[in-house]
Amino acid sequence: VQLQASGGGLVQAGGSLRLSCAYSGRTFSNYVMGWFRQAPGKDREFVAGITGSGGTTSYGDSVKGRFTVSRDNAKNTVYLQMDSLKPEDTAVYYCAADRNYYVISRYSVYYNYWGQGTQVTVSS
Repeated sequence: VQLQASGGGLVQAGGSLRLSCAYSGRTFSNYVMGWFRQAPGKDREFVAGITGSGGTTSYGDSVKGRFTVSRDNAKNTVYLQMDSLKPEDTAVYYCAADRNYYVISRYSVYYNYWGQGTQVTVSS
């Protein structure tokens, strides 16, 4: 399994970005997909997750109502739409895959595969 995250960049506060994560490997729909982020000096934080079918999503408290996770199983891609961005959203964002396809975990230890990360910087 390989994951390739993209779409990061520099944006002003209040702006939007959409991250993508391209998956290659075994059947994509068998995996829960998660987004995590890590700011300098801080622990890795759960941002959002989505079940294999796309029918259930989960969000971290700090992004709820501003971020939306989705997936296109035909394209083997998961997305993170980030709106109303704040300076505190600045971090490296990682996508991850969990072989469990129907329970979204908020703990990074349960995810089996990780992308390389993409930097998101929000200026005030």
